[in-house]
Amino acid sequence: MRITIIGSGNVATHLAAALKNAGHLIVQVYSRNIQNAALLAYHVKAEAIDSLDELNTSIDIFIIAVNDDVIGRVAGRLAKYQKLMVHTSGATDLFTLLAFADNVGVFYPLQTFSKVKEVDFAKVPLCIEGANEQITAELTELAQTISQNVYTINSEKRKTLHLAAVFACNFPNYLYELARQLLAKQGMEFDMLRPLIIETAEKVQSRLPMEVQTGPAIRNDETTMDFHLQLLSDKPELQELYRLLSQGIIKLDIQQRGEK
Repeated sequence: MRITIIGSGNVATHLAAALKNAGHLIVQVYSRNIQNAALLAYHVKAEAIDSLDELNTSIDIFIIAVNDDVIGRVAGRLAKYQKLMVHTSGATDLFTLLAFADNVGVFYPLQTFSKVKEVDFAKVPLCIEGANEQITAELTELAQTISQNVYTINSEKRKTLHLAAVFACNFPNYLYELARQLLAKQGMEFDMLRPLIIETAEKVQSRLPMEVQTGPAIRNDETTMDFHLQLLSDKPELQELYRLLSQGIIKLDIQQRGEK
């Protein structure tokens, strides 16, 4: 397909590269910052533009990979070209595009992306939604050229999936940073925790999370939990977070025991 990428951030960068490597032609890369557009365009052999008035309309699809709050604004500018256009957001409804055109869909990659680390896109779940069956089929075919894990998911389910992804990815990463700060305060390195993090992640590849839950909360070890809270006496916000998470683990454990 002949594709124009609207955006130059993490998602746009990885998606453009995957599509190019699969044999598709990236015609243009748009960004408000021409330097960002040029950097991505160079890697995918495309033209860099910083104005939507410079769009080449001899394409098959616009892929909108921008911040959620400007998707509608961009779609409104692109609608006049009557090309298939999709957004890549997990939290944005398909109706955001349908407000401007009928030939629209969603092409959401469920993965955390950063420009400094390569991702095996073949393993990335791609969630597809089309305004009709024909568009869904077309997007599915496109998705299958770059991923082995393609799902047809409507907006309601995708929003829940995105929320689940925040709990599974963004929040743990924040907790990693809090752990790093606690160690740094005592002159210890975050590297000490990396094997623990990997082991935990590997366990849930084959088991359900609660089946492999460990720690003082699951053991209801009140002495250890009280001691941890004392260590956090100078950080009341972390004390509250510790309490909430520990109570959540205990409550979930009691609930699951009651279901057995």
